Amino acid sequence: MLAKEIKSGAIVTFQGSPCLIQSVSVHTPSARGAATLYKYRARNLVTKQKVDITLKGSESLDEADFSKRLVKLMYTDATHVHFLDQADFNQYSIELAQLSDELQFLVPELEDVYALIYQDECVGIQLPATVELKVTQCDPGVKGNSATSRTKPATLETGFVLQVPEYLKEGEQIKVDTRTGQYLSRA
Repeated sequence: MLAKEIKSGAIVTFQGSPCLIQSVSVHTPSARGAATLYKYRARNLVTKQKVDITLKGSESLDEADFSKRLVKLMYTDATHVHFLDQADFNQYSIELAQLSDELQFLVPELEDVYALIYQDECVGIQLPATVELKVTQCDPGVKGNSATSRTKPATLETGFVLQVPEYLKEGEQIKVDTRTGQYLSRA
């Protein structure tokens, strides 16, 4: 897969291990004849380390040899998060520390969650791009401030805190981008 084809969310092989691409930035040169650089922030799915990858436009990385399995959250205990495979009912367990970023968006009824299976071991999960979560706590909006695009902090049902528009109230369902953690819209 060429450097210019690699997008956020792709899983590639880098230094012999599968890596999940989390962000992409493109640096175009100012000099003639210089190559465009693609910089990737990734997470190694085996060691859980963050990895920075820099490629020229003509270089490439191989897609990782792994499988995705549709799963559903079963329960969370003190040390692990447990998932149930929707096809063959296998159970997968992942340590809480490995899912620290994903847990802020993970609720039991969430659809389209995939377990990433590498060499018969679950190395992570892939969430949908957006999730719908309920606002459980936020300050009331001040009347007369609707002309400006002010924001206020809101706590979601998972405990995640993000900035939302001032007009939102407690109990409303909102859409959140799982890649950036930003408010998108009302659900």
